[in-house]
Amino acid sequence: MYENFQKENLFIEKTEEEKKVELISSVLKSKKELDLAIKNFETAEAGLVDYYIYQIKASKSKLDFLVNKARKVGISLNMIEELYFKANQVG
Repeated sequence: MYENFQKENLFIEKTEEEKKVELISSVLKSKKELDLAIKNFETAEAGLVDYYIYQIKASKSKLDFLVNKARKVGISLNMIEELYFKANQVG
């Protein structure tokens, strides 16, 4: 009586350039998260200090991982900064 329907998933392979842009975006987002965690830590109430320490450590680990991954695929910090400045129209 019941029919089984299989959901069709379409996977679109990303180009290498799209992967690099996504990786750079992740690096920039992680850097902002780390900066925010540090600012929150500096003004944290006594009960939240441990939470922000954890957040800072986690954000640093994530950022280190992403930066190392970016280096492996040939993305340099200068490329990331250049794209950041272009996106934000700085300089």
